[in-house]
Amino acid sequence: MVCTTRLLFFLAYLLAQNAFAQQVPRFQVDPTWPKQLPNNWILGQIGGIAVDSHDHIWVYQRPRTLTDDERGAALNPTVSKCCLPAPPIMEFEQDGNLLQAWSGVGAGRDFPNSEHGIFVDKQDRIWIAGNDKDSDHMVLQFTGDGKFVMQIGKGGKTEGSNSHQYLGRPAMAVVDDAADELYVADGYKNKRIVVFDAKTGEYRRHWGAYGAKPEDTDLGAYDPSAPRAMQFRNPVHCVRIAREGLVYVCDRVNNRIQVFQKDGTFVKEFLVEPATRGAGSAWDIALSHDAEQMYLFVADGTNNEIHIVVRETGEKLGSFGHAGRGAGQFHWVHALAIDSKGNLYTGDVDTGKRVQKFTRLPD
Repeated sequence: MVCTTRLLFFLAYLLAQNAFAQQVPRFQVDPTWPKQLPNNWILGQIGGIAVDSHDHIWVYQRPRTLTDDERGAALNPTVSKCCLPAPPIMEFEQDGNLLQAWSGVGAGRDFPNSEHGIFVDKQDRIWIAGNDKDSDHMVLQFTGDGKFVMQIGKGGKTEGSNSHQYLGRPAMAVVDDAADELYVADGYKNKRIVVFDAKTGEYRRHWGAYGAKPEDTDLGAYDPSAPRAMQFRNPVHCVRIAREGLVYVCDRVNNRIQVFQKDGTFVKEFLVEPATRGAGSAWDIALSHDAEQMYLFVADGTNNEIHIVVRETGEKLGSFGHAGRGAGQFHWVHALAIDSKGNLYTGDVDTGKRVQKFTRLPD
């Protein structure tokens, strides 16, 4: 009788584990996405990727990162039949067809020298940032067809992590639609989250790691055996807002995701592959498409994986991807976005220079 009871408990445990395992999101790379670009265009490094409310995918890429052999048709005299640098801002349909592309460069604004981070809010406003070490201290807003609207910050001008007016190499900006506020991961020079009014650009508030006042002291290289740093390390690489209002921040080189309330009150943190050195593990975040947003998908550009994490607890359920240049592999996976069907879109920097689509498989 005891043996039978134990067997029944064991079988029930196996069934429960199997049911749980089936709930872990699964993905399959779509090697046909995106379709061949028109105009002999080619992509450089992918500074950012976003999905708008229409399930269109926006790619923000770096034309200046192409090598001469990659842009041979653009040289004078031409060296080869292919290729020409694509414009930095590109809009795709879910099937991978290009809808439009534009540069954003023009009078009356500073345009980034190193494109970094893109977001499309519910009003179809396009927000872009940049991380060039000398000049990119601004966030720009455009309409969906590329008309310039507003600039926050000033190219070439920065005043540190407690400035109310200037930025310091911001990594990305996202909008809280409920309050129409802009949250900036500020970023590669500064070490903070800073919030502005999304209509006027007026400063609202800012905070550093654990919700404290940020400091610009150089913390040195990350050491996995050292106590956890009380400040962000550069770069503060992403900011994302969950439906219920929690704010998730990528403290990339510290290998952690910190969670805040919208006023900057610290809630909790998760470690992501904490033994990782170098460029760190927490590069970007996408929140799952289900109503509860149960999962975080974390782009890890050093280990070249996408980690699947339980949002409530930070428990890692699994990962997919591997270093390489084959379909489904990554080389410095840098940016991550998700559509309403749960499909993921990724972008690589360094010499990766590509975007990929991972189709969500049925549970």
